[in-house]
Amino acid sequence: MLSARSLFQEILDNDDSFRLFCSIAASGEAQGGWENGRIAALVPESQRGLGPKIVRHGADEDKHGRIFNALLRKRGLEPVDVPQDADYTMLLERQGIGLAHDKLRADEPLTEYDIVAYLAHSRVTEQRASEQMQLLRKHFADHPDLGRAVKMISNDEDNHLAYCHEELLRLAAAGHARTIHRILRESALAEIRVYRDVSLVFMEQMGRILGWSKAKMAMLTAGIHAVYVYERLGGWRRMVSLRMPERLDALGGPATAAPEFA
Repeated sequence: MLSARSLFQEILDNDDSFRLFCSIAASGEAQGGWENGRIAALVPESQRGLGPKIVRHGADEDKHGRIFNALLRKRGLEPVDVPQDADYTMLLERQGIGLAHDKLRADEPLTEYDIVAYLAHSRVTEQRASEQMQLLRKHFADHPDLGRAVKMISNDEDNHLAYCHEELLRLAAAGHARTIHRILRESALAEIRVYRDVSLVFMEQMGRILGWSKAKMAMLTAGIHAVYVYERLGGWRRMVSLRMPERLDALGGPATAAPEFA
């Protein structure tokens, strides 16, 4: 019987598939760390109070990348290059989700609109990240190798999502509500397409490594398309709603240290 737990257990048990999984995760987190670091350096004076929270966000993402690389090292594995068509963060940037890297590499301060866009984009992608980590936490919180990493990253992603909700509600009250609503909708519809495409590539790569049958691949492919249909018909709306989170000021302190993996 196919299940999220059984599929991930297969990936975990094979060195080649585990190496690809951790390499993809580490690459995406490292890019997120760099992006948040640059945004913090360029934040406009009108939003200067956000600077320390953006720094914390970036530090968390860097930490996650180090955790995935540490998991590889513990198994004596080296990272592999991420296939371009499985590079979630790069494909999102091509769809206009996330501030353009050319802008982030420049020394010009960002605008208030840029900060609104950054937070709206993050609200969408952090929803996905939070859900994925909650799934892993559900099945692998007690795993001897992954457990601590999964719990820490899941908690961080929940904090990131709470931070986006709180700051977007603040900016909406300050007059940006219509812009936030528009960017959230556009970003969510773009993200679900990218997530579908990356999921198909990821499953094809894992199927090749693990020798999955054509029947199993067909079932997984159908499942990915079914998720996309659900999200396109209305599931995307969960990514655009805003509510005051229970975790207020979720990024108000320093980042926690990454666990050691002996």
